[in-house]
Amino acid sequence: MRIQHWQDAASLLVGVWLVVSPFALGFSGVALWISIALGLGVVLFAVEAFIVPSYLEEWGEMLMGLALILAPWTFGYEAGSVTTSSVLAGIVVILLAGWELLTDCDFATWWHDRWHHRAG
Repeated sequence: MRIQHWQDAASLLVGVWLVVSPFALGFSGVALWISIALGLGVVLFAVEAFIVPSYLEEWGEMLMGLALILAPWTFGYEAGSVTTSSVLAGIVVILLAGWELLTDCDFATWWHDRWHHRAG
């Protein structure tokens, strides 16, 4: 197991924050469980990137990030720290995954081979 991209380690830290944040910030109810579940999802995708590196976990992280951004309004979180934590974590996870995809040579080669067509 080795870290190929620093973005995976950063995503792991964001996932750990999401698991710990309900206790640190004092949320309860559905926000607590959604934060823990999505945080564990981010952690699992980040760890998977260490074990079997590919570009697929980045797409999973992007979906987790989107879910984190939408969760406050989907599940009716209270305004305040719980909403801020979820939305900011979601944005950070999406940015890290996108950054990794943009800078990963293997993904760029795969994308070019599949979608680049010559005119004529």
